[in-house]
Amino acid sequence: MKSLISLEHVERRIYLIRGHKVMLDSDLAELYGVTTGNLNLTVHRNKDRFPDDFAFRLTAEETDNLRLQIASSRWGGRRYLPYVFTQEGIAMLSGVLHTKRAIAVNVLIMRTFVKLREMLSTHKELAKKLEELEKRMGTYDQQILRLFETIRELMAPSLSPYKEPKRKIGYQPNMRLRGPLTWVQ
Repeated sequence: MKSLISLEHVERRIYLIRGHKVMLDSDLAELYGVTTGNLNLTVHRNKDRFPDDFAFRLTAEETDNLRLQIASSRWGGRRYLPYVFTQEGIAMLSGVLHTKRAIAVNVLIMRTFVKLREMLSTHKELAKKLEELEKRMGTYDQQILRLFETIRELMAPSLSPYKEPKRKIGYQPNMRLRGPLTWVQ
């Protein structure tokens, strides 16, 4: 079974619709080796096993968007809007389809979903670390700017508020005597 279907093959058939990772009924039927009609008929016969969060029918707009996404044509298309199955719905399919191929394909699909979930959690961890680094660098940037401002103040003594201006040394014509031996400008 592994030589017939790869994880990447299954991964390419998982779509994000309504915030859920789902697979189309036609893709599942192809993987399980049954017709789409038989797959949907089996699901209808076991409706109690497939609540709305396990399987749902796409709207016409969602179907058109999906058709554009996977680049399929309208010619020779379906009469009914397709069903999609979440991971839980696909797991439930293994309970209603009793062939060895269905069980093997189901195991492969579950492994693919787990792989995708692991990849997503890794991306979330990287995003979190990047955000923490940006926050830390933001505080460092402010500290570095303050350091540069302080260095500039020290380099420009005339602007520094800590030093008084120096008096000029030597004879100046507008100086006058103020008391005993004290000259003032």
